[in-house]
Amino acid sequence: MVMEWGKAMNFVHKSVLLKESVDWLVTDRKGTYVDCTLGGAGHSSAIASRLEPEGLLIGIDQDEDAIAAAAEKLSDVPCRVRIVHNNFRNLGSILDGLNLEKVDGIFFDLGVSSYQLDTPERGFSYMHDGPLDMRMDRERSLTAADVVNTYKEDQLAEIIYKYGEERWSRRIAQFIVNARKEKPLTTTFELVSIIKAAIPKGARQDGPHPAKRTFQAIRIEVNDELKILDSTMETAVSRLKSGGRIGVITFHSLEDRIIKQSFKRMAKGCICPPELPVCVCGHKPELRKLKEFVPSAKELEENPRARSARLRGAVKI
Repeated sequence: MVMEWGKAMNFVHKSVLLKESVDWLVTDRKGTYVDCTLGGAGHSSAIASRLEPEGLLIGIDQDEDAIAAAAEKLSDVPCRVRIVHNNFRNLGSILDGLNLEKVDGIFFDLGVSSYQLDTPERGFSYMHDGPLDMRMDRERSLTAADVVNTYKEDQLAEIIYKYGEERWSRRIAQFIVNARKEKPLTTTFELVSIIKAAIPKGARQDGPHPAKRTFQAIRIEVNDELKILDSTMETAVSRLKSGGRIGVITFHSLEDRIIKQSFKRMAKGCICPPELPVCVCGHKPELRKLKEFVPSAKELEENPRARSARLRGAVKI
């Protein structure tokens, strides 16, 4: 999700793949649609604008700041609205609590928001100095400071490599552990300084900011972002009506790979071993019409932060 923090201290939106998402998702103007990553309600507002008064929009977010901004933004949309402060990993129980068995469309816009990145006290950005926090839901106990100050060196190295795809992960972990022996790390700029020192100068001259991959990895660990995706996709598909649609926007290869594989698996029929002469599993495909959308050249020109975005869609059989 891509948003900006405006002068009036409100969310100002640059929602990625907005038209593509809404065109794909909304097929019934009187239907029920779930935005599992509400944010500042950029996509939700566009979805709601397509719905009639009988329609229902459900917005879910774990960030209280996002909930407050979205509630204001959606106060005068034409359809019914329910806003839920929760994590989308609990989608099934959320829908149960609303007495909804099936819905017409479910949408996810994964990753960190520009509001979170551009608000120093949230601790997400390597470009602003702030506390090492990185919690999307500030009711969670684990923070970035906990990760860098308490995880063992091999744990840190594994997380930075696995979630950040950082080839200097072991060296960065070593430098973090050595630095925290002197005093605990408490700010984002302290961590940035250590990462820069750990990565050789020649390797820092090309490519993205040297701290980008490590910050991504720690953020994913703090918010448990990847472990829940596959099971959440299964839950989401199970709660779609026949012909209902799912759309997921991703921003990096790790999450995109999980979504792509989940959709492909649920679109597959027989899962018996290939050596069996006939099917005995009885497995039936749940999805069809797998689609993929990327930002247009015009959108990339207007919003460079959209450059890695990808929308994957599918239809429930």
